Amino acid sequence: MRRMETALLDGTWPVNARLPAERLLAEQYGVSRNTIREAIQRLAARGLLQSRRGAGVYVTDQLRTGIASPWGQLVADHPALRDDILEFRRVLEGATAYFAALRADASDLKRIRGLMRALETSRADDDKAAEADADAKLHDAIALASHNTMFLHLHTSVIGMLREHITINGTGLRESDADSSDLLLLQHRTLCDAILSRRPEEARTAMQTHIDFVRSRVESDQS
Repeated sequence: MRRMETALLDGTWPVNARLPAERLLAEQYGVSRNTIREAIQRLAARGLLQSRRGAGVYVTDQLRTGIASPWGQLVADHPALRDDILEFRRVLEGATAYFAALRADASDLKRIRGLMRALETSRADDDKAAEADADAKLHDAIALASHNTMFLHLHTSVIGMLREHITINGTGLRESDADSSDLLLLQHRTLCDAILSRRPEEARTAMQTHIDFVRSRVESDQS
């Protein structure tokens, strides 16, 4: 059960992921299927997993909502809180970028490259909604690549709020200022290059520069 908890914490099994079959888990962990079944039942009793009749066992959003709620609604109702979110993002995501550059494995790097390509493509197509979506997913991928369960947990716990915030600010900047799309793309390219080249200090600086840019534009729009 502890090893399964670790899989929930470190992002191996993200929210809404379907767990492997009991037989495969038993082989993976070197235990009986009854042991696996009991562990699943205990995790389900804590609200971390959910059995769906005929469909398998899925990861719930319990870990995420434990911290995020009711922040999402508060942010929606009080735009002034966005400055606090940006301050939080600067610290948290600067750290995740730093450790992603140090610890990203081959699958992490492939995921980051793919999302950067998606961001480039959506920019070329002038598809602002797709840009904002790729932007948010890229930040998720960087958090996952940090391989720090506490950073990942904090990021995942408030991911709905952060995703909404990234999307709102990203789309808003792109809609209000044509030059912003190009600048945002350049910032993400610089960030990804630093991570892919395993330059942690540059990755952290690139992420913080990106957040500072968003912050300055949001403050300008509010003034």
